[in-house]
Amino acid sequence: MTFRPSAPHTQELSPYMYRMWYTVSVGKKPKSSRGVGTPPEPLERQGKRVPAIFYCTEAGGEPVREWLRGLSPEDRKRIGEDVKTVEFGWPIGMPVCRPLGDGIYEVRTTLAQNRIARMLFYIDKQGRMVLLHGFIKKTQKTPDEDLNLARRNKNKHQRGLQ
Repeated sequence: MTFRPSAPHTQELSPYMYRMWYTVSVGKKPKSSRGVGTPPEPLERQGKRVPAIFYCTEAGGEPVREWLRGLSPEDRKRIGEDVKTVEFGWPIGMPVCRPLGDGIYEVRTTLAQNRIARMLFYIDKQGRMVLLHGFIKKTQKTPDEDLNLARRNKNKHQRGLQ
């Protein structure tokens, strides 16, 4: 008896299939290469190259988390998958992530109904992905007001770390 691959193995994988595979496999606990008797990694870093945190205002608010809560569950899931891709795959480039200058990057997410979401972030001195600002894009170019808000939030966050 000979083995013949079925037709689906010869077809290209769609981006959706990649996203589905990636989220299922990335969520599994990685095997430790650190050896016996070594302390485990901190919980927020397990397998992640850059763990994501929300920018926190002086009043204790988290504008990005609040923005995400206002979106539909499907939109939150898609954005979360792309943020997770950056967390585990950093440094990563297009089509998921793009530098905007001044150390600020954007996570690029395509949503249902031809909408596009952007999550602006920077990598702090502690190697964390600080989510500064999120918005639904309405124009081709990233609006200056959104970029300036992310810059201000970055500067505030940096001052708070010193």
